[in-house]
Amino acid sequence: MMNQYETVFILTPVLSDAQVKETVKKFINFLKENKAEVTLKENWGLKKLAYPIKHKTTGFYNLIEFKAEGSVIGKLETQYKREEKIIRFLTFKMDKNAVIYSTKKKKLKNQKQNKKPQIQQSKQAKPQLKK
Repeated sequence: MMNQYETVFILTPVLSDAQVKETVKKFINFLKENKAEVTLKENWGLKKLAYPIKHKTTGFYNLIEFKAEGSVIGKLETQYKREEKIIRFLTFKMDKNAVIYSTKKKKLKNQKQNKKPQIQQSKQAKPQLKK
């Protein structure tokens, strides 16, 4: 049975943007190889940590929501532990309320993205003067 999961991981702050994207892509590909369906990917950027982890005070936060079999989680977390670039991670199974909230959040985000181009187009249109 496919369950909905959310995983957040923190990458070391010494990485370049290209290295961050490459690492995130690596884990998304790992999930897809294990028949998981990625539903959301967010890069939260460089954030200050609440407390130092491995002598680091900042890190690149990333979130991935996906649907997968429960057996995939153990494999994913093993991959996280093997990756030197990851300083912390957390994966949890979303309950029905979290899934509903996440779905609403995605819809609102999509609506906002759909409205932005319309606003930009209206600003570009030149006003016509009445004679």
